[in-house]
Amino acid sequence: MDFRIFSKSALALSAFALIGLSATDPVVAQDAVDYSQESNWLCLPENPRACEIDMSTTVIEANGNTRMQAWSDNPLAHIDCFYVYPTVSQDNSPNSDMVAGPEEYNVVRSQFARLGSECRTFAPLYRQVTLPALRARISGDDSMAAPDTQMGYNDVLNAWNHYLENYNNGRGVVLVGHSQGAGVLTRLIVNEIENKPVQEQILSAMLLGTTVQVPDGRNVGGTFTSMPVCESAGQIGCIISYVTFRSDVPPPNNASFGRNGNGTYAVCTNPAQLAKGANELHAYLSNTQADGFSSEGPAPWVDGGMAIHTPFVSVPGLLSGECVNNGRFHYLEITVNADPGDPRTDEIVGDVMNPDGSVNAGWGLHLIDVNVAMGDLQAIVHEQSRTWELQR
Repeated sequence: MDFRIFSKSALALSAFALIGLSATDPVVAQDAVDYSQESNWLCLPENPRACEIDMSTTVIEANGNTRMQAWSDNPLAHIDCFYVYPTVSQDNSPNSDMVAGPEEYNVVRSQFARLGSECRTFAPLYRQVTLPALRARISGDDSMAAPDTQMGYNDVLNAWNHYLENYNNGRGVVLVGHSQGAGVLTRLIVNEIENKPVQEQILSAMLLGTTVQVPDGRNVGGTFTSMPVCESAGQIGCIISYVTFRSDVPPPNNASFGRNGNGTYAVCTNPAQLAKGANELHAYLSNTQADGFSSEGPAPWVDGGMAIHTPFVSVPGLLSGECVNNGRFHYLEITVNADPGDPRTDEIVGDVMNPDGSVNAGWGLHLIDVNVAMGDLQAIVHEQSRTWELQR
């Protein structure tokens, strides 16, 4: 049951590693996107677009028994979630356009829409550095013009300001980003949020698939000056960050994520530990090929079982996570608790693949950083919302 990931989608890159930004780079003036136009958003409360989607799930127990799990959003939620998506655009240009394609819709479904049960959802389109541009940069191909590395940040900054001015009204906000999106949010926090009044409204910043640094032995400082690492589900005003690697494929020396610094270490917050004090991960894994990630259609989840048609599956007990610091890297180690004696699959996808079909170990399980703990992240947002309401 080994179906894996094409390298064309493997370039959902981290923060600034290959884009060349730093969190303190100046903002450069450009033609601004008009975020009063609903078409420039993937998700808005009055026009949910990509967030108005079937999120139903089949729960598959180890013994092969299945049950349906329904899902619905909560338009009366008391808090908001603001999401910046990773590098997904297949536009054949250095920066993406402002027309949402299947890839933008699919990543919202995979990484963000489920949080709509806990918060109002906001997801701006932005002119990100595209996958073709990143592939060209990695391969040394100079036939494509260099991407404008400021453009996407400026767009998200404008979208954030529009949100604050027109939608926020003093509400608490969870920031959610993955890979390039997490890098953009890191910069936004440093430049526009920390040590300013709006910081009081930040319930958490979920900066996933990127590397956030803190000084050795501390939970605040480093990348951010005043926002600490989350230590409990109900804590607010804090950071959640991790990168994932398989337990049997640890990060090699050239790994792209989770690298400790000189006197600092990469943050690893285990969402399962925060949510329930255990290492068993509450994953929501994709059951479709529509994401454009699978090299083939999904293999059967249960040997000899009926085909499963929901867009997501949940596999209790199959995955566990533990933060591991091996000196060079600090990361969320994912163990697949395989049991060849039961009928449920013992394999998950998420590896980044090289063109020759081998696993690119340096990327870990980057493509499913969010999915492996989606249920736990949802539970954390629920608890942070409760804390916010109690403190109001």
